[in-house]
Amino acid sequence: MADTLKLTVDDTLTGRIDKVLAHQFNQFSRSHLQKWIEDGNVRVNGQPVKPKYKLAVGDQVVIEPEAPQKVDLTPEKIPLDIVYEDDDVIVVNKPQGMVVHPAPGHPNHTLVNALLYHSPLSTINGEFRPGIVHRIDKDTSGLLMIAKNDLAHRSLAAQLKAKTNQREYVALVHGVIKQDAGTINAPIGRSKKDRKKQAVVSDGRHAVTHFKVLHRFRHYTLVSCRLETGRTHQIRVHMKSIGHPLAGDPLYGPRKTLPGRGQYLHARLLGFKHPRTGKELVFTAPLPEYFQQMLDKLKKTDSN
Repeated sequence: MADTLKLTVDDTLTGRIDKVLAHQFNQFSRSHLQKWIEDGNVRVNGQPVKPKYKLAVGDQVVIEPEAPQKVDLTPEKIPLDIVYEDDDVIVVNKPQGMVVHPAPGHPNHTLVNALLYHSPLSTINGEFRPGIVHRIDKDTSGLLMIAKNDLAHRSLAAQLKAKTNQREYVALVHGVIKQDAGTINAPIGRSKKDRKKQAVVSDGRHAVTHFKVLHRFRHYTLVSCRLETGRTHQIRVHMKSIGHPLAGDPLYGPRKTLPGRGQYLHARLLGFKHPRTGKELVFTAPLPEYFQQMLDKLKKTDSN
């Protein structure tokens, strides 16, 4: 633990505890403070409280911050599935289970650690995310574009912002989708009920996903999803919002789902203009073995 912090509430500090503490101790993010409250690291008058607890005059608040976890950016000799590489960019096919960049809880053995062993990377995204222009979740597999220098990073980031690049995923979802294609246009933000989740919320950020049915099983549907925006957990949240959560998803899916190590979601296609030449590049990556084996199993079950 880091140094204990104490606060006595006066008439200028009343209100929700997470908001008050975020204002008083702005060296910490509100999300960190909320996590500490939920984990019992914040006590009011000697007792743990919830983030929505309303402080009253005279309350004694004690905060025991968690010590920041050391993040290791040491290059690591981890095998990479490189689909394309030149002096400016790398396109890598990330396996399921690999975290993209170091963060609390995942300080090493990440894609960034592996990339640093392989090549110099851009510096624009800061010390802990060199080269990383966009991310996919730990348990999502598939294609990522990596910037090897700052010129490439600026170009690739601008294409993401302008929505001129191509990103297509394959997802296996619960239930049978009746329409052949559709568009989900629904804002995404932090869930009001569970701070670990994203959700469709009225005050969220603009988010658009286009989907197309590839194959219907008896109880599942295989779809392709094309991203127009890139919000956190966008496909997982959007498909759940229309009643078709991803199979295997431990966060947004039902308890009874397909076995595996996480959601059945694969970044199959990635396209962008080369940052130096302007040439249009498009790459594809086949479904990983575990994903294809599950589809084969479902087809066999449906035929019996």
